[in-house]
Amino acid sequence: MSYQTILFSVEEGVAALTLNRPDKLNSFTAQMHEEVRDALKQVVRNPQVRCLLLTGAGRGFCAGQDLADRKRAPGEPAPDLSESIDKNYNPLVRSLHGLETPVVCAVNGVAAGAGANIALACDIVIAARSASFIQAFCKIGLVPDSGGTYTVPRRIGTARAMALACTGEKVSAEQAEAWGLIWKCVDDDKLMGEATTLARQLAKGPTRGLALIKRAIYAGEHSTFDAALDLERDLQRIASRTEDYQEGVAAFIEKRAPDFKGR
Repeated sequence: MSYQTILFSVEEGVAALTLNRPDKLNSFTAQMHEEVRDALKQVVRNPQVRCLLLTGAGRGFCAGQDLADRKRAPGEPAPDLSESIDKNYNPLVRSLHGLETPVVCAVNGVAAGAGANIALACDIVIAARSASFIQAFCKIGLVPDSGGTYTVPRRIGTARAMALACTGEKVSAEQAEAWGLIWKCVDDDKLMGEATTLARQLAKGPTRGLALIKRAIYAGEHSTFDAALDLERDLQRIASRTEDYQEGVAAFIEKRAPDFKGR
């Protein structure tokens, strides 16, 4: 597929996916959803891809839905937004959440509405100091979607999540880091360097084991302590049979850097 709304490349084990409608703050259209879906399918199919790096072009990460893409002529019935959620947004955040590779998100500016929650669906979020996160849905009478009602309260608590959802107040990258909404806030000119370095580091790591870590941590959000212990045991059984585990032990004993293959 030839892309018009995203950029996509694979280098050193990292698939770089850039939302590329900078004049519209990378807001989503039906076409962008289709192109992102195709790119994520390539990530899954390509054994060379061992990490995904998601970011946005220009001065913003993503302003959520492009409302002009849903414009209706006078007298036409209002759109059923649940259809767009079912077809586009839910599959997207489920794909990011479920990828068996680490997903790093570099938030380079405003992340608003679904754009904020798509970023938060990624495994590790790094934001530029000038970036911000806005649960903007209430500004037009809507409910947070794309996982916002699940992810945000689990990271920063119900009180803060409720206030942000009901007021649409902007949260700076520094505040987001302090609250635990994201992992790290960095200077603007260091964002892509740090995010790319991290993505390449993860891509060279024991990515089969990292995928199991991802499964365990996300499952732990809604499991009991005993269930978490049982899952750790089961996943450790899988991890201990990987080539990467054998290589990691050998490298430790031989006092050398490991050469992981993601197998």
